[in-house]
Amino acid sequence: MKIAVYLGSRNGARPEYVQAARSLGAWIGDKGHTLVYGGSRGGLMGELASAVLNHGGKVTGVLPDVDEIMNLKQKGLTEYIYTKDVAERRSKMIELADAFAVLPGGLGTLDEITEVLSLKSLNLIPQPIVFFDAAGYFAPLRALFRHMIGEGFSEEAYFENVLFTDDTTQLDAFLR
Repeated sequence: MKIAVYLGSRNGARPEYVQAARSLGAWIGDKGHTLVYGGSRGGLMGELASAVLNHGGKVTGVLPDVDEIMNLKQKGLTEYIYTKDVAERRSKMIELADAFAVLPGGLGTLDEITEVLSLKSLNLIPQPIVFFDAAGYFAPLRALFRHMIGEGFSEEAYFENVLFTDDTTQLDAFLR
């Protein structure tokens, strides 16, 4: 299974975020899955990719032609796919993914996963989505989703194949 993971290029303020990236990476590698991600060695992105590789998994880095991103390119990945810009990178990752996962991150992470959620709400993609909720990072976002539903701007059905967890056993069962 190819799992597209969106996450930060920084480590964040809590050690639990780094541990979550390593844990998810170990799970991906141990299960023989392929990680599809943004190709950076920075922050959680580098931790995740290294963990996948260290556990025998494959890693595909999808890199846009952006100097700031190319300067942080992770070496030693299984495959590199180069795109002309960030929009093409997002499209390519969605195209490749059998499932999506999200770890803590910033604006880029939020941009990427909201596009996936929007496509899912329009029934344009069927893949499951997992928010790997290290240290409750995604609790405010989950509350916002509930608020959107309660206020009539979204529907429960849009989130039927979405899981919030920090447990790889739950993740494994959900993706099966």
